[in-house]
Amino acid sequence: MKNKLNKLSLLLGAFAALQLTPTLVHAEEKPTEIRIAFSSAGAGGRPLSGGSSLATAHLHAALEEEVKKDNIKVKWFFNVGAGPATNEQFANKLIDFASHGDLPLIVGRSTGLKHKIILGQGRFGETSFVVPANSEAKTLNDLKGKKIGVTKGTAGQLTLARVLERSGLTEKDFKVVSLDAATLKAALSTGDIDGAIVRPYDLVSRGVAKVLLNIPRDPKISSISTFWVGEEFEKKYPDIVQRVVTTVVKEAKWSSDEKNRTEIMKMWSRQATDTYLDYVESWKSYTLRERVSPLLDEYYVATLQKAIDETKRFKLVRRDVDINGWIEPKYLNHALKELKLEHYWDENDKDGNVIKK
Repeated sequence: MKNKLNKLSLLLGAFAALQLTPTLVHAEEKPTEIRIAFSSAGAGGRPLSGGSSLATAHLHAALEEEVKKDNIKVKWFFNVGAGPATNEQFANKLIDFASHGDLPLIVGRSTGLKHKIILGQGRFGETSFVVPANSEAKTLNDLKGKKIGVTKGTAGQLTLARVLERSGLTEKDFKVVSLDAATLKAALSTGDIDGAIVRPYDLVSRGVAKVLLNIPRDPKISSISTFWVGEEFEKKYPDIVQRVVTTVVKEAKWSSDEKNRTEIMKMWSRQATDTYLDYVESWKSYTLRERVSPLLDEYYVATLQKAIDETKRFKLVRRDVDINGWIEPKYLNHALKELKLEHYWDENDKDGNVIKK
């Protein structure tokens, strides 16, 4: 009887091992490539971006270095069509990760795109409404009925709605045309549009535009940007997601170091939509740590929720979007702990103030 029980135990053990084997093999699977999209492109469609730790990671080829020993390729996509084009790519299963502004992020979620927010990519910043140099407008109200430009479906459109609302206006008070970021600047310089929200410094220095309205620091106006991963990829390759996040956090640390300020702005300006002068002047009132923070803190969550509410109020989305279960901070938290950066970036409260600890 004892021998029979021993044989039965051995058989059950073997069966259990066989059952576990596929799971173990699956856990060790690696993708052949990692596909990442920027919701932007440089002037003339250049495959470059700037202003974020992900842009720095691309310029440093940091992710390529991280996964080369695994023979994993990193493919980058730069979308002239901005956030809406990124949403379309993801809907067609062409990308695994992406960087997004708040409006297209929310629009994608509202249409059923399944992704997880894993990293912040930027916050704060000034907002400038710019007009051609020969414009006679003194206020936004003076432009009523005239042509203003924006890249529709992007964070810029939501920012425009916020700015107009401050003056009691809406898009309906203007002739709104949709242009990509580089074309917006070109159209301002030639007078083909009467105004737009852009970084103004290069245009002003060339004498082709002037600033009608500047909002230096108002978290109610400026937006957050986000790095996300598709749910399917995240479930299948959590180890790879962690390595990607940890690598980008390392680049966020480098991008936050003031000794790198000049170098990083020269790197970012290679995309040529925003020049070195644009970066220098628009970032000079901030520390790099403030702008490049990867944190998914109280400020990030409150700002995303506010943007969700606004997109509905401004009728930019039709369906409700639930923030619950959307943000997955475990990869960021692990990276911060591993890299001993848990207290490197200040956490901000819902109003953008530093939380003192």
